[in-house]
Amino acid sequence: MIRLASLAAAAAFGFLGLADAPAEAVEIQEVTSPGGIKALLVEDHTNPLIAMRFSFAGAGATQDAPGKEGTANLLSGLLDEGAGEIPSAAFQEKLDDLGVSLAYSAGYDDFSGSFRAITDFETEAFDLLRLSLNAPRFDEEPVNRIRGQIETGIRADSQDPGERLGEAWRETIFPDHPYSRPVEGTIPSLESVTAEDLRGFAKSKFTRGNLVVGVVGAIDAQTLGQRLDEVFGGLAEAPDLAPVADVVPATGKRVDVDAETPQASIQLALPGLPRDHPDYFAAYLVNQILGGGSFTSRLYQEIRERRGLAYGAGSSLASFDHAALLSASTTTRADKAEEVVALMRDELKRMAEEGPTEAELAAAKSYVKGAYAVRNLDSSLAVASTLVTIQLDDLGTDYIDRREAEIDAVTIEDARRVAKTLLSPEPTVITVGPAGA
Repeated sequence: MIRLASLAAAAAFGFLGLADAPAEAVEIQEVTSPGGIKALLVEDHTNPLIAMRFSFAGAGATQDAPGKEGTANLLSGLLDEGAGEIPSAAFQEKLDDLGVSLAYSAGYDDFSGSFRAITDFETEAFDLLRLSLNAPRFDEEPVNRIRGQIETGIRADSQDPGERLGEAWRETIFPDHPYSRPVEGTIPSLESVTAEDLRGFAKSKFTRGNLVVGVVGAIDAQTLGQRLDEVFGGLAEAPDLAPVADVVPATGKRVDVDAETPQASIQLALPGLPRDHPDYFAAYLVNQILGGGSFTSRLYQEIRERRGLAYGAGSSLASFDHAALLSASTTTRADKAEEVVALMRDELKRMAEEGPTEAELAAAKSYVKGAYAVRNLDSSLAVASTLVTIQLDDLGTDYIDRREAEIDAVTIEDARRVAKTLLSPEPTVITVGPAGA
């Protein structure tokens, strides 16, 4: 049993009735069901609610069969569209009548579910969750309807500059890799996906062996263990996952996509650091200073505040299962695109050569420590998601307690060394806008 010692974290649990409780009252319990299924639990009985997040590691869109891209995403829209003996409309009606929130989503690496229920209907709610995972129906009407909705979105996005930027970006930095494919698939690939494909994907990828669970709310460890076996105990023991190669984002490339738009969208990409790298927090702080979302970041100040060339500019650090990435992006007037690309390059070069200042590093540390509770612990499902992330990234159940110390341990020498390593390579640059602007 691990305690959440951070006062900020404890305050963030106000939705659980713990805002005025001492920090040591909030505990993460490690639960193992009688059948051996593991979960992390934050137990609180102030409100009669149970929230659960779960993920099947490695079972995302990278597992879509060639020519059937979009399978995982289509599946995510169908698991609440009828199960067992209950057809789609009746299943949705039962969810509404019981006050159950149930949703699924597919990313590149993982397939996730979120579930929230009132304790008055706990048994019935968990049974619907069980059915959705163990006995999905995939009837013709909902399959065609959800497929049609996704295809409509694909057609609409085909002319969207942001979507075209994303497509060019993926195909350029991850060529011939599953990360280069759209999660939603294409219209031809979706048309090839059958109910048997969906059923086979669920059966082979959703298993006890790659299951990660986080739970928050009015349920004790013993009861949760029983529910875990009821819901997930019927799944196969281990997944059948296709191997996915590690990939380093391509550098030094330039791709310009012609689009008749009044603005140009710009994205720069460089290799990042994986989440388990010992310098990860140094990289995280460098990114925060460069463009990590605050109004004081270098990219924002240079492009927005000093020159008024964009409404915003920023950067992000992303860690996937098989790649790590640092990217920077903005949108500007089409005739200013090359000027803004040059400014972005200059800021990356300056950070690589000089690194951050002591004042910038101190401000970044303060911000990222304070923002964590707001971003990750502000609702029951957010806390449950954090419990899942801790397990997926193998951070350890004491991560929330030790996180601030790990951030504080980053020295200015660390930050400058990592900035030079991360930002010295030539970035890949992708633009979408009018040709010759």
